[in-house]
Amino acid sequence: MNTKKLQHIVVIGAGLGGLSAAISLATEGFSVELLEKNDKVGGKLNVLEKDGFTFDLGPSILTMPHIFRRLFDRAGKNMDDYVNIQTVEPHWRNFFEDGSTLDLSSDPTVMQKEFAKLGGNTANEFAEFLAYSKKLCEVTEAGYFEHGLDSFWELVQHYGAIKSLKEFDVFRSMDQGVRRFIKDPKLVEILNYFIKYVGSSPYEAPALMNLLPYIQFGYGLWYIQGGMYKMAEALQKLAVELGVSIRVNAEVAEIQYSGDHASGVRLTDDSVISADIIVSNMEAIPAYQKLLHNPKQAQQLNRFEPTCSGLVMHLGINRIYKQLAHHNFFYSDHPREHFNAVFKNNRLSEDPTIYLVAPVKSDPAQAPRGCEIIKILPHIPHLNPEQPLTSEDYAAFSERVLVKLERMGLTDLRKHIICEETWTPLDIQARYYSNQGSIYGVVADRFKNLGFKIPQRSGQLHNLYFVGGSVNPGGGMPMVTLSGQLVKDKILADLKKQLS
Repeated sequence: MNTKKLQHIVVIGAGLGGLSAAISLATEGFSVELLEKNDKVGGKLNVLEKDGFTFDLGPSILTMPHIFRRLFDRAGKNMDDYVNIQTVEPHWRNFFEDGSTLDLSSDPTVMQKEFAKLGGNTANEFAEFLAYSKKLCEVTEAGYFEHGLDSFWELVQHYGAIKSLKEFDVFRSMDQGVRRFIKDPKLVEILNYFIKYVGSSPYEAPALMNLLPYIQFGYGLWYIQGGMYKMAEALQKLAVELGVSIRVNAEVAEIQYSGDHASGVRLTDDSVISADIIVSNMEAIPAYQKLLHNPKQAQQLNRFEPTCSGLVMHLGINRIYKQLAHHNFFYSDHPREHFNAVFKNNRLSEDPTIYLVAPVKSDPAQAPRGCEIIKILPHIPHLNPEQPLTSEDYAAFSERVLVKLERMGLTDLRKHIICEETWTPLDIQARYYSNQGSIYGVVADRFKNLGFKIPQRSGQLHNLYFVGGSVNPGGGMPMVTLSGQLVKDKILADLKKQLS
């Protein structure tokens, strides 16, 4: 009996996790229906065209392109026929308050020149750190990524207790892992800020997060020609070719179930769609609250706290800032205080580290001639009803960020803004139903959750699964895309068990 053709799967949410799950399941022969509440697919991978500017509203960096390519390969397609990706050099430019800069590059010759700015034995220290980062990455890919391990105990069962403790550097934080090798404080801050990929703190995240630099240096840093949203369009096209039924403006109001079995979904227009299996790209905690009306189950997942949010400023500028690279970081002079403000004190940092994207450096067509797009993303606390931040707080913080950028070299930035779109955590929560306005899903914290995210299998319904940044393997474009591939493996394994 071919169980696949008997199964109709409903996927809730067409973010990258939902698209990846739909494609992976359709490739296996399942009947798949993909429902998206907004007017286009992509989830946080979103786009806005305004006054001649094309703003990528969500992710701005592509890493690990092989994870995306795998979706096309398994469908017998070539990703290059759907989307054009190109490497970005330098990877990013780092700006410090003393006026110095440091570029990160995949070119060893460039890196040698950059490290010479720092003096000492920095180049050798970085080489040793990157070897450590590579080992963390390789051991993680071999088990956690490849087999979709969902808890520390599954990790121990797969790797063995001694290997788990030793090779994952369990007893150190990310910051402590960096400082084992690196002495220069500027390079420490640069490597610590790779934590931006998962929206956590390097002082609380496990040392395992030090795999992130190797992911970037080993697999490259990429841009999608025409804007990052082109990846969402490419995956949508592939899904449709595979027979996935995609409906936008179709919001799910409820998952219907009896006992431990989900039977379908009810939409906000009260129509009902039956399903043998449901995959939710809505984050797990909001899904239990909104779709399953099960606050008790959501409460049991409280150790999986949301990541930070961000104040996302998309600016159209009527001049070019030649000192900017495609990706840039303007560092806090007080990094620990910045992270403590965001992750411990629920405050807007007095001196934030700022991520700034200038995509026109790689793709001039994204803005009118002679103009620049500047996307500014400082991390800020997620929404906290017990310590609410006001619109006035966000406005004052926005002004503080712009003043800092002007002080650090972007002269008269505010005078050159001709187009603006700013999102607060309230906007992010409203648009994507993310947990408390978080951007990256579940925070990586070695004390709260050992860096693990929520398991992909539901703890309430045996035929409900989750994908996206709130579940393993975590946030960021490649990881949420991988989650969609891993959920297919779990569904196939569970169906096989049912038949045995």
